[in-house]
Amino acid sequence: MTRPRQYPQEMRDRAVRMVQESGERGAIGRVAQQLGINKETLRHWVNQAEVDGGLRPGATSDLIAENRELKKEIFELRRANEILKSASAFFAKELDRPRTR
Repeated sequence: MTRPRQYPQEMRDRAVRMVQESGERGAIGRVAQQLGINKETLRHWVNQAEVDGGLRPGATSDLIAENRELKKEIFELRRANEILKSASAFFAKELDRPRTR
C-alpha cells in the first residue's frame, strides 16, 4: 500500500513552474522557503520534471510507475507459484500414499 503524498500535485507543479520560470541561480532555495517546502524535495521535483520533459536523461515518472507495478505483479505471481508448488506437493503425497479399505 502506498502512503499518501504530503503535498498535492497542484502545489508540486506550481513550485516546479516557479523555479523553471525564475531561471535564476538559487531559485530552488528561495521558492522552497517561500512555499515552506524542503529544498532537497523541491530539487528532486525539478530534476524529475526535467527528465519527464526530455531535458535531462533518466527514468521518466511513467517508467518508474510502470516498473513499480510490474514489480508488484512479479511478487504476486511468485507468491501464487509458491502456493501452487506447495499444493501440488501435498496432493502428490496424497496420491502416492497406499489406500486402506
